[in-house]
Amino acid sequence: MVMLLAAAILFLAIHFLISGTRLRDAITGVIGESPYLGLFSLASLGAIGWLCWSYNVAQAGGDNVVLYDLGRVRDAGVIVVLIAFLLGVPGLMQPNPTAVRGDAVSQPQVKGVLTITRHPFLWGVTIWSAFHLAANGDQASVILFGSLFLLALFGTHSIDAKRKRKMGERWQAFAAQTSNVPFAAALEGRVKIDWKGMLDWRLAAALALFAIVLFAHPWVFKVSPFPSG
Repeated sequence: MVMLLAAAILFLAIHFLISGTRLRDAITGVIGESPYLGLFSLASLGAIGWLCWSYNVAQAGGDNVVLYDLGRVRDAGVIVVLIAFLLGVPGLMQPNPTAVRGDAVSQPQVKGVLTITRHPFLWGVTIWSAFHLAANGDQASVILFGSLFLLALFGTHSIDAKRKRKMGERWQAFAAQTSNVPFAAALEGRVKIDWKGMLDWRLAAALALFAIVLFAHPWVFKVSPFPSG
């Protein structure tokens, strides 16, 4: 369990202490944007690989105690995770200033899933990890899914700060029409939800990927996502 905790701390530190901070700006000023992204990607992959491996080891160990059991909350998994996929997958496939190299988007267009939130992928991860955190109360799962939840939720603020520094007026114009919190911009009257714009190939891709993960889940993760088991 100590190894899993160390992996989680490293994973979070890489993102919260470097990515999105002025330290990142200083590093890219010295070595350039592309070398930084390459090194950061390698470090992130290594950290998440260690995190997942440590999680499997901790799950198999004898000291993985159950901290809580919320009972039938796991029965809502199919619906909750579907919502996460419908946000996250299209969010990865749409030009977005909040994505990797998103500051290169010259004229950000607020349409489709971006009318719900300007961080659709991270909010998808937030919803997905929050559900798994609620459904799995063992210590190893709390560390793994808790780490992913914290990174996705608070990472949105880090990205906003970074893009504000780099994009200036382009970011201000984009941020004025969007919101971090889902549906907040629509409720404030700053944007109209583009439901029609979401009915495209990205939606089909999200549904297809969700179906694959749903039916492969019992074989890959040894846990059925269906209430009936």
